[in-house]
Amino acid sequence: MCSRVLGLVREQIFAGLFGAGYDYDSFVVAFRIPNLLRDLFGEGALSAAFVAVFSDYHANRSSKEMWQLASNVLCFFSVAISFIVLLGIFFADDIVSILASGFTSIEGKAELTKIMTVIMMPFLLFISLSAVVMGILNTRGHFFVPAIASSFFNLGSILGGTSLALILPRYGHPAIVGMAFGTLIGGVLQLGVQLPSLKKAGFSFIPSFRLNDPGLIRVLKLMIPATIGLSATQINIFINTKFATLCIEGSVSWLNYAFRLVQLPIGLFGVAISIAALPILARHASQNNMGALKDTFVSSLTMVFCLTIPASVGLVILSEPIIRLIFEHGAFSSTDTSSTAVALSLYAIGLFAYSANKVIVPVYYAINATRYPVIASFLAIAFNIAIIVNTIDAFGHKAIALSTSVTMILNFLFLAIVLYVKTGGYSLKYLGGGMLKIIFASLVMGGVLWFVYESFGRSASDSLLSQCFFLAAAISGSALLYIIMLHFLNVPELSTVTDKIKRKLFPSSN
Repeated sequence: MCSRVLGLVREQIFAGLFGAGYDYDSFVVAFRIPNLLRDLFGEGALSAAFVAVFSDYHANRSSKEMWQLASNVLCFFSVAISFIVLLGIFFADDIVSILASGFTSIEGKAELTKIMTVIMMPFLLFISLSAVVMGILNTRGHFFVPAIASSFFNLGSILGGTSLALILPRYGHPAIVGMAFGTLIGGVLQLGVQLPSLKKAGFSFIPSFRLNDPGLIRVLKLMIPATIGLSATQINIFINTKFATLCIEGSVSWLNYAFRLVQLPIGLFGVAISIAALPILARHASQNNMGALKDTFVSSLTMVFCLTIPASVGLVILSEPIIRLIFEHGAFSSTDTSSTAVALSLYAIGLFAYSANKVIVPVYYAINATRYPVIASFLAIAFNIAIIVNTIDAFGHKAIALSTSVTMILNFLFLAIVLYVKTGGYSLKYLGGGMLKIIFASLVMGGVLWFVYESFGRSASDSLLSQCFFLAAAISGSALLYIIMLHFLNVPELSTVTDKIKRKLFPSSN
């Protein structure tokens, strides 16, 4: 939560300083390149593959073998990803030309994008090593520090980037370049803040670069299909970015601001539950306990639906006042607000599926059936292209947000059906019963929220204080209504959360 809130603060600073247009469009595309590679090689495939193997070593091997594996993986990927970073820097001009062909028609925009790409490419190295360290700590039962580490990324980006953005124009450099350096500073901090905890967890670095290490080979073998699968997702993002650069100026920015906002519930619910569930799923798989694995999966998925479906409903109804409150300051105009709000509403439709995929894909890693997420991802590419090509002329940037949601829903349905067959079935009665209760409670909550917004929200004063008051009252009131309904509908996942909170707040009553 800390990380996502700081991420929103970071985006507010971008909106206030640069608005939606020339500078921020360039930054988004430049950051997209190392960020795509991060998802491909770092926090996605590498993290999932490493946790699966490291969990097995933790359960079935000696401490010495476990830490030797960790050291060898860190050394290998330090060298391999450094090589990728150098290639990215060398071919930055060509990459920008391919990714953002629409920028070449605007004087200086492609060149600015190239400069920031070169600055931010080393971010990939630090964030990938951070993902390995996070995997080690999570497997050892440490979750707080790895989770809070991304807050330090945002702090570095905010403090370092804003400071340099104010200083660099004095020396003839664009202010946005300072924010690119801030991203690099944030990556260093995200890795560095985890190192003391790594030492406390018992890690002792042993310089090692053994390509024939069986553990490293297992990690790489697991990574190959996972990387191919994730590459399809990155190809989709690549396609969306390319189409967005061909739309009117500001489209890249509007989509990015909207997607950053929808990342808040994805990070809070989908990613958080996925990170917590992955070591447990891997342990059940290593012990061949399929019953426990399926129970963990179904409960995790129900929890994701419990949290994301009402969030989707709320974001669709309140997209415009939320965007206005958070971003409409400084260079960010009312036109930017309406364009971003529409994109947010369309992204929100697929929020539950996007978050659910974060939970369902690790199950495939755990049972060594990684080819199915690959197939799903490449099917998603075909659907994505078909939807965008047939709708972009009529709807512009809105077509891209809609396509993202539709393809995520189709991706989830495919993976859920195949997993049901591969595991010999999981409890559809439990999952379906929970979903019906959640959907019913969300629709009732949404109806009340829509009535409140239409009656009071649209006529509220434009002052910042009144906007804050209305949204705080509307969101907290609708959340309370939703929780009360789930309580009376007897959803077990709600009891799990409330019991945990009670134990934390009132330990003496345990």
